[in-house]
Amino acid sequence: MAKKKSAKKKAGSTPRAEIGIIGGSGLYAMGGLSEAREVRVKTPFGDPSDAIVVGTLEGKRVAFLARHARGHRILPGEINYRANIYALKLLGVQRILSVSAVGSLQEDIRPLDFLIPDQFVDRTKGRMSTFFGSGLVGHVSFDKPVCGQLSGVLGAACARAGVKTHRGGTYICMEGPQFSTTAESHMHRKMGFQVIGMTNVTEAKLAREAEICYATVAMITDYDCWHPEHETVTLAQILENLNRNAENAQRVIREAVRAVPGERGCKCGSALKHALVTDPKVVPAATKKRLAAIIGNYLS
Repeated sequence: MAKKKSAKKKAGSTPRAEIGIIGGSGLYAMGGLSEAREVRVKTPFGDPSDAIVVGTLEGKRVAFLARHARGHRILPGEINYRANIYALKLLGVQRILSVSAVGSLQEDIRPLDFLIPDQFVDRTKGRMSTFFGSGLVGHVSFDKPVCGQLSGVLGAACARAGVKTHRGGTYICMEGPQFSTTAESHMHRKMGFQVIGMTNVTEAKLAREAEICYATVAMITDYDCWHPEHETVTLAQILENLNRNAENAQRVIREAVRAVPGERGCKCGSALKHALVTDPKVVPAATKKRLAAIIGNYLS
């Protein structure tokens, strides 16, 4: 990676990016960035997980953020998801490519495979998964929780990168940080879910509210704990597979960034068009100011 310059967010000087990349467990930096610059973005919701590295990748401006921070210092339940998504919005990001480590709940979805989920089930507890409240009510549609256009780009990128990939499936998002009990794992299998992780559904909800396209590539590290022929999930096993998947993930992201079309052929960019319920006259000024980057096209 090119040498990065440190910078604080200053009016008129913050670099812009069109594509956001959120790296999960095992992906703490993005190789191949040129003109890379490290920025600290302040948001009304606090600080993002880490500094954001903005640069050029495959001819496009991208912003890379390590979800758990470099050195993996933040638990899934401790991540400031609102700050992460809002910071990317402030940088001009319209699409987010997410990478995350997951466990498999199905025999044919093997460790080291990738999966592009098209559905989520939320089993988290008490996370802040909305920008709304404080006098402003909003209800976005979430029946299709990922961007179909962007998921298609990711799936095609996996094929070009030569990674065995499953397209479609349900990602169940648990709270963690503990892994599943055997009873939970068997329950999730019987419910027909494909993979299990601890982060993506919260990001997807906030990205939709921010009118940002969101899609994820789920990297399979293990068989959770249900498989009778595999040992109980251990951190050592997961880390070994994460390291083996890291190179594939980098290739897939580069392929996806190269193929992202200029225009968005989806409805993600107008998710708030019919979602804001509160009479604009009674929305507190402080709330309008805090959410200006998101609601500015609708309320001022």
